[in-house]
Amino acid sequence: MKFLLDSHTHTLASGHAYCTLLEMVRAAAERELELICITDHAPGMELTTHRDYFLNFKVIDREIYGVKVLMGAELNVMDFDGTVDLPPKLLNNLDMAVASQHIWCMPQGGDADANTQAMVRAMDTCPKICILGHPDDGRYPLDYEALVRSAGERDVLLEVNNTSLSPACSRVNSTANVKEMLSVCRREGVPVVVGSDAHFVSAVGGHQYAQALLEEVGFPAELVLNGDPAAFLAHLERRLGRGS
Repeated sequence: MKFLLDSHTHTLASGHAYCTLLEMVRAAAERELELICITDHAPGMELTTHRDYFLNFKVIDREIYGVKVLMGAELNVMDFDGTVDLPPKLLNNLDMAVASQHIWCMPQGGDADANTQAMVRAMDTCPKICILGHPDDGRYPLDYEALVRSAGERDVLLEVNNTSLSPACSRVNSTANVKEMLSVCRREGVPVVVGSDAHFVSAVGGHQYAQALLEEVGFPAELVLNGDPAAFLAHLERRLGRGS
């Protein structure tokens, strides 16, 4: 499968990423991607994007260098109630959102049921959430049976995060957790999307670790939406239509 989109990337606005929006999109064009999602961290993560960054997305072209651009956010799930860190007024400015659990924002120590319910509540209260980001960090154990079913019922995609599977990543037990998640996704017919989680241009479109794992477990290509931007956009439209 040829990977034609990247659903999770960061720019300078995230505070700990190092390239501009134009540099990231140019890298996508050079790698022959057709679509890129710019998903800078929402402000619940300390020393990252300011809330005002999300005020004026309407001025940004949605096609640059021949690449379709979606302006989103990586929302932080902040607590076990599923609270996210942008208010509705700013969420309305997003084309889509990834929702993730991060050690700087979400309390650790919850069991799999509590962490899973936090993600389900976030999906239920925030219809802009189209993707669950890196649901693989063992510091936040998850009930993959419940999470995959809940995401599938709500037209939310599960992410296979390429950075999580990198040898340099600090997330815990990600490979085993992704394998477990994929097993449930395959059985339930729930699609996934590979996100690079790029914080620098060289990682845009990166999928080498994710692709190797998908091939290792024999995951069906038709359930990986990176090869079909139209199917990816249609999936987002179904999800976003639930909140209209």
